[in-house]
Amino acid sequence: MQNRTTTIAAIATPPGRGGVGVIRLSGPKSYIIAEALTQKALPKARFAGFRQFYDAAGEVMDEGLAICFPNPHSFTGEDVVELQGHGGPVIQNALLARLLELGAIAAKAGEFSMRAFENGKLDLVQAESIADLIDATSQAAARSAVRSLQGVFSTKVNSVLEKLIHLRLHVEAAIDFPEEEIDFLADGKILALLQDVQSSVTAVQKSARQGQLLREGLQVVIAGKPNAGKSSLLNTLAGNDRAIVTDIAGTTRDVLHEKITLNGLPITLTDTAGLRETGDVVEKEGIRRAIKEIEQADLLLLVYDLTQGDNPLRLAQNYFAEHLEPKRLMLIANKCDLTGTVAEIGDYQGFRHITVSAKQETGVQALVDAITAHAGFQPEEDTFIARTRHLDAMKRAQLYLLEANEQLVVYQAGELVAESLRLAQNALAEITGEFSADDLLGKIFGSFCIGK
Repeated sequence: MQNRTTTIAAIATPPGRGGVGVIRLSGPKSYIIAEALTQKALPKARFAGFRQFYDAAGEVMDEGLAICFPNPHSFTGEDVVELQGHGGPVIQNALLARLLELGAIAAKAGEFSMRAFENGKLDLVQAESIADLIDATSQAAARSAVRSLQGVFSTKVNSVLEKLIHLRLHVEAAIDFPEEEIDFLADGKILALLQDVQSSVTAVQKSARQGQLLREGLQVVIAGKPNAGKSSLLNTLAGNDRAIVTDIAGTTRDVLHEKITLNGLPITLTDTAGLRETGDVVEKEGIRRAIKEIEQADLLLLVYDLTQGDNPLRLAQNYFAEHLEPKRLMLIANKCDLTGTVAEIGDYQGFRHITVSAKQETGVQALVDAITAHAGFQPEEDTFIARTRHLDAMKRAQLYLLEANEQLVVYQAGELVAESLRLAQNALAEITGEFSADDLLGKIFGSFCIGK
């Protein structure tokens, strides 16, 4: 990221044609640069003023509104100016180039949010939630991102951190008075406080897992033999004719991705080429790609045709035996409308087994419910958006707390208890950014869009 004595500029609206295009300035020279562009004093703080924007030769390039946000009461905590001109890409790029001529530096991805974080306007969770709100693929994900932006997740984490700090004070006190350490550590109070912290972390973990599912969704792959009804199932779940369906075996020869939402859960649904032995070069490549998708799936729906009397597990063993896990594989018996079989959910040799008719949409809602239940998706009203790194930090914190419990109960080793608690606190503090390595921050903010 740039030095904080610099003033950064970026186009804040997406590329393409539009009625309005916004360019944002942030830094100590924002006002000076904006006034040089407009050749006029800027309007008072938070009031929009009409201005013309001039090039180096004094010719009008565009016209629009200028709005000033003085430090520290701005998004970044610095002086910020927003220039609202017309949304064509040519004029927007020309205006940005002029601002760079006047002394601004092109902002890197996420640099505005990075400055807001470094200036204490946002913690790391709130900064991440901005990108998550922009990228939200469902209303539930957007609402959860807003809750994180408003500080719901941070408040929960900080509440656990306060309990953990309180616990560390008790342990440190025992270490400071070694003649009383054994009795103090063994009197049950510290153990009770430790167990309370562990329960609190578990509760936040549970909500965070729901938030992670909302943000990252579930990768679901549909596989099976040709003409088993895979493409029909994708079309039914997607609610449109996304995949071509014919009676000709091997119609699908490539992978087909469709982003959908089932019961509020974002899902990337993938249709694949039918699995069979073939001499067709193109179909062989499709099958190779299908197996690659299967290997990366969070959940595999293995579809088989009830009218053919197939054994689905035999097919699975032939093509992906190493992935035969009940937690990743669901068996879908299709075309029950042709056999008179009742659509139902059951068990088949330890695997979840669901009977459906993709064509008639019989049993499909039961399948949808089974998929979301399989993922453990049960969003609550106060669900907040969460990322894999948040869950990883909480997992490490729990491991350190388990170590502290063992050192306390088994060995009554105060110094080792204190060290484990310190590591647990550092792990949790990574979530909000109180304790984070610079390379982690660079990776996080580098994933943001430019201008945010």
